Amino acid sequence: MKLAAIRSHWWPYSLFGRLTLILCVGLVAAHTLSFGLILYEKAQSSKAMMIYYLGKDVASSIAILERVPPAERASWLGKLERGRYYYVLGAGPQGRPSQSPLCKEIAAVVSAAIGPQYAIKTTVMDHALRGPQLNLHLALVDGTPVTVVVSPPDMAISPWVPVILTLQLAILALFTWLAVRVAARPLAQLAHAADMLAPDMQTAPLPEDGPLEVARAAAAFNAMQRRISAYLAERVQILAAVSHDLQTPITRMRLRADMLDDGMQRDKMLADLAAMQALVEQGIAYARSQNQAQTPDEASCRIDLDALLRSLVYDYQDAGQTVALHGQFGQPLISRPQTLRRILSNLVDNALKFGREVEVHVQPAANQVAISVMDRGPGIPQEQLSAVLQPFYRVENSRNRETGGSGLGLAIVQQLTIALGGTLVLSNREGGGLMVSLLIPAKS
Repeated sequence: MKLAAIRSHWWPYSLFGRLTLILCVGLVAAHTLSFGLILYEKAQSSKAMMIYYLGKDVASSIAILERVPPAERASWLGKLERGRYYYVLGAGPQGRPSQSPLCKEIAAVVSAAIGPQYAIKTTVMDHALRGPQLNLHLALVDGTPVTVVVSPPDMAISPWVPVILTLQLAILALFTWLAVRVAARPLAQLAHAADMLAPDMQTAPLPEDGPLEVARAAAAFNAMQRRISAYLAERVQILAAVSHDLQTPITRMRLRADMLDDGMQRDKMLADLAAMQALVEQGIAYARSQNQAQTPDEASCRIDLDALLRSLVYDYQDAGQTVALHGQFGQPLISRPQTLRRILSNLVDNALKFGREVEVHVQPAANQVAISVMDRGPGIPQEQLSAVLQPFYRVENSRNRETGGSGLGLAIVQQLTIALGGTLVLSNREGGGLMVSLLIPAKS
């Protein structure tokens, strides 16, 4: 459980982070291993060279001590001393016997260098500052004891080595980051294009360049976008054609219904035909809104948003409807006034149809203007808030077939909102009711 939590905490969620982490850890591990192997090889080489030169130097030093008169030998000890070993006349420091391979190797090399006439005994003594020391005990031809005290070589690392190692790791990390970024950028562009894929399918196609796999993925995405756009256009065209062609037989049926003698049956048939006519008109309106979202027929201009909202609300108040306006934008706005008024009219009509105490709130947001239409109606179940924006979808629990219309009202508003480059957000209010927020770019 703890291992899974640690993995989840440290393991990046993005492909970019994962590739960067894997490559950086792999390169650091490989670099560290290479550096360790180099140090090990250097240590082995230094040890081998020290042992080799130790044997030659001890043989020369012993030959000098044999030639020098006994009274002068002590004065020569300082001249014969080296950095890692020195000579002592006499028994020298004593230690414990050692049978380590290194001691045996040093004794064998020195013995081979000075000759078989010198018997060598090795002991090891621990020194407080220098660490373990190897003592080579032997005797000159005249019987004078001589001890060679050898300190093991240490691996001195130059001060510039850590700096160079850090610089190399930094360069490796930089180029790893650049390589992963170049490799992952097309995937990020593809994900961004998928996120920006709007219902009107007017998103610019991805550039089909880069590596072969990336170019093929971009081409497949662009082809998918074209196919979806064609399917949507065909669906809207069929809906518009069917809705338009149904108007003629509905008109003929209305004329025939007017000629019926039975008044009750005539009224029922005329009511059904009126409902069919309303459904056909909604279908045509939806097809037009879809077409307007793709190829708008109204040019944008500078408008007074506050004046437009006041005019809209006053029209409803003059008609005896309870609609209130709150807030103001306070600056000009570049938009399509007719399209915007149609959106707000549909939202207010929808709120009046299914609720009461309708309020219109306007306030500036970050680079946007938020216009909210609120009511105190039954609201919409949370799980159906996104579904009601689909064509022909109705919430049967609160809006039945007699009062729910065709299910195209919010779908039309959604298409018109897309035409303005805005966003439609639905949410339920505390205390009951629905709030529909229209977010459009605040271009002045």
